[in-house]
Amino acid sequence: MERADIVALDKRYVWHPYTAMDEYIASTDPLVVVRAEGPYLYDADGTRYLDANGSWWVSTLGHRHPRLVRALTEQAGTFPHTSLAGVTHEPAARLAQELAALAPGAGRTDLPAGERLSRVFYSDNGSTAVEVAIKMAAQHWAQNGRPRRTRFITLSGAFHGETIGSTSVGGVQLFRDIFGPLLFDVVHVPSPAEPEGWERAFSRVEATLREHPDEIAAVILEPVIQGAAGMHIYAPEFLRAVREATRAVDTFLIADEVFTGLGRTGARFACDLAGVVPDLLCLAKALSGGLMPFAATLATERVFAGFGGGRERALYYGHSYCGNPLGAAVAREVLAVYRDEDVLGQVARKAPKVKAAFERMAAAIPGVTQPRAIGMVGAVDLGGGGYLARGGWRVYEAARRRGLYLRPLGDTVYVAPALNIPDAALDELLAGVEASLREVAAGRA
Repeated sequence: MERADIVALDKRYVWHPYTAMDEYIASTDPLVVVRAEGPYLYDADGTRYLDANGSWWVSTLGHRHPRLVRALTEQAGTFPHTSLAGVTHEPAARLAQELAALAPGAGRTDLPAGERLSRVFYSDNGSTAVEVAIKMAAQHWAQNGRPRRTRFITLSGAFHGETIGSTSVGGVQLFRDIFGPLLFDVVHVPSPAEPEGWERAFSRVEATLREHPDEIAAVILEPVIQGAAGMHIYAPEFLRAVREATRAVDTFLIADEVFTGLGRTGARFACDLAGVVPDLLCLAKALSGGLMPFAATLATERVFAGFGGGRERALYYGHSYCGNPLGAAVAREVLAVYRDEDVLGQVARKAPKVKAAFERMAAAIPGVTQPRAIGMVGAVDLGGGGYLARGGWRVYEAARRRGLYLRPLGDTVYVAPALNIPDAALDELLAGVEASLREVAAGRA
């Protein structure tokens, strides 16, 4: 098909996520991707774009990594799908073993067996990985002597997904307010990334746990960096303090590592930066390298044990594609590529370059503020307009003219490219972001 024909069909029939469709239909010229390879997307018009956000943070090994494609093809040639209800298969069983061996705390000899993340429940995306964790926590307490534990503590600015449960524990008001009548009650505390410091946020968490120990099923948070809130980074000390506070009242900590898991922050898991082992850990995005919708929720042996004792106590939850063999086979190969290509070592080497570039941009370009970086994430702000602000989208347009695909968060301009992005491509990306910010700043002067 011609490019114009694809766009016409798209605008006639497709409803896009996070998109004001009337504006899109009237005036947007979208990227029309026909091919992808490594850190690049290729438009039908022949333009090559550097993918600065890993296509919504999933392509941590770049697009079409040959080993992942091979694993997908080989598994499809054997059997592409079976349910996991009373059935098992090698990819799912072996992946679960490998995830348990990599999970936070796996190598600690001082950790009691009940506190090890040794059980893996599969699902198909980050939202459902979080939904699973919410249900596990609530049901565990309901059938193990603490039925009043039905509330969750979450952070202002938190984003945990799109289902009603994961929206309930979210903290981005724009995404949750319209659904208010459908959401369950949660306790929102200030973000630990706010200027007042993480101590203020922790004092609210601690006070809530102390005052309502029989009501809180879990504290849920994005460890160290709140992505959708605007790449807000906070101190690992907050995470450690929250872990100790939940232990003090014997309730659960849920770590949503859908964005941060598998190297984005420079550690295998962001929890590792704080030396913390949660009770439940949610994974998706990087887990299948951008090839398949695939997710997992890891639980401790203690959580798992709370579902034994009779059929009525089982976790009656699941999806048709839970543990899909295609996704499981690809995920196993993702973990192998991380080992064989020293992906975490690559991040350690490249991360200082990202940090220095964003600090330089903020120091040199008028109106560019709040530089921050961790691992392979770098961000700056153009103002305080929030998610609906347009400043970042002016930078998006300037970057697109330079062959970069950015996706700002309102006035926040950020990069989260493939972790294995070649050095030359990373230099091109950072230089292009800086040039685009300078262009927009000059136009406002």
